[in-house]
Amino acid sequence: MDAIFDDIAIALRKPQSDFGAKVRVIALDAAGKFLVGVAIGLGITVGSRLIAG
Repeated sequence: MDAIFDDIAIALRKPQSDFGAKVRVIALDAAGKFLVGVAIGLGITVGSRLIAG
């Protein structure tokens, strides 16, 4: 039983770095920026066509 608590204590003291989580954060950030760029581009295109007639 003490070994289980020792393992838990070690795990809590030493955080594990998750490489996959960092990659997911970067990919989500890039995808969000891309979609915002597409939305802005579409807005500019539609707006300029409405103004031009």
